[in-house]
Amino acid sequence: MAELYFDDIINVGKVDADGKKFDKVSRIEAVSEEYEVQVVLDVNSDLYPIQVGQKFRMVLAQTLNLDGSAVTSYFPEGRQKSLADKFEYVMHGLLYKISEEKSSSDFKVVVYISFGGLQLSLKGDPSKLAKFKVDQRLFLLMRNVETLL
Repeated sequence: MAELYFDDIINVGKVDADGKKFDKVSRIEAVSEEYEVQVVLDVNSDLYPIQVGQKFRMVLAQTLNLDGSAVTSYFPEGRQKSLADKFEYVMHGLLYKISEEKSSSDFKVVVYISFGGLQLSLKGDPSKLAKFKVDQRLFLLMRNVETLL
């Protein structure tokens, strides 16, 4: 079984809160239900439009192969099943930075991943983000769970 580095339901609170910067990209701000992680994610809005109030299952994994083996090709021979079959939106990227944010009463870790220019940041409790390491290649997978509007 593929190891999942993050697997939670995210609730979209804002879309393009600072205004739309690019025609085909929306920046969503969300909070995960179980881990209470703050999520800021750039999404190709032409391919995958997102609205405030929607809920998505968001997963981060190192591989799409169900057996946990490394991905060796983007076009596997034969049509074998993959983790991507269960999701609607998939991106591949690189974790390039992990930082710490300290305040008088709180300590958070922020993880930054780039998907070819589309960015993801996860900000939350260090115990929930402990699996992440700089220079990891990760797949982001999303699917709509529920619309609240």
